[in-house]
Amino acid sequence: MTGFARVDGSDEGLAWTVEARSVNGKGLDLRCRLPQGYDALEPLARKAAAARMARGNINLTLTIRSDAARSVLRINDEAFAAVIEIVRSMTEQRGITPPTLDGLLRLPGVLDTGPADAQVPDEARLARLAASLTQALDALAADRAAEGARLVEVLSRLLDEIETLVGRASACDGAQPAVIRDRLMRQIAELTEGKSPVSEERFAQEVTLLVTRADVCEEIDRLVTHIAATRDLLASEGAPGRRLGFLSQELLREANTLCSKSSEPQLTSVGLDLKVAIDRLREQALNLE
Repeated sequence: MTGFARVDGSDEGLAWTVEARSVNGKGLDLRCRLPQGYDALEPLARKAAAARMARGNINLTLTIRSDAARSVLRINDEAFAAVIEIVRSMTEQRGITPPTLDGLLRLPGVLDTGPADAQVPDEARLARLAASLTQALDALAADRAAEGARLVEVLSRLLDEIETLVGRASACDGAQPAVIRDRLMRQIAELTEGKSPVSEERFAQEVTLLVTRADVCEEIDRLVTHIAATRDLLASEGAPGRRLGFLSQELLREANTLCSKSSEPQLTSVGLDLKVAIDRLREQALNLE
């Protein structure tokens, strides 16, 4: 499910923004983008996300800002040491004149500008930031829930369409065993010119077998059952997405069987429309948590 939320916060000259975005996903996958020194917030964010959502690819971003007066220049000691080592090696091996200090400091990643206290947050500040993360995830979950409610309405309309098509299929001559039997009898009579090449008992067995193979009553009954199960699922609490995907597959399986059994144009046409409607239901089910 898709969703977006943003929460702003501030504390003693330091300001921050938390943005949470989500898109469809089979499982729950949280990716956090946190400033250096704020890694302790990630476990809290993962626990909070798991408590609120069951599926989706979620991106959580924390951006820290501060007043210019409270900003300081920092040297990334690790990056600076690596650069010095490279310069020393090249100077000794190739005789290259070493660059000036200001040239080294201009290299990307060596010198950073940031808030004076951004890299070492205390417990109180971490707690306030964690509260902002939780608020963002709450807002994201609410946004996803609103989208889910709209999707349920769409799915309900699709189920109405599928139910109507199943009713039309059930009313087709190709779904009536007695009609199928009468048509077979007429066709056989035309082919044999009224003469029976086998005994009446064998003739009755073969006709019964053909009628049984063409009978779609069982498929229609299962379609009705799956539609009812899907309606119950949409009305229930929790995250129905995975089970809804399974029911969509079962509905499509029965529609495929109905089409393969059909020997009557009207029933085949209804069956194809049914497959299209069920496929639309299956696609929308992927958007539901």
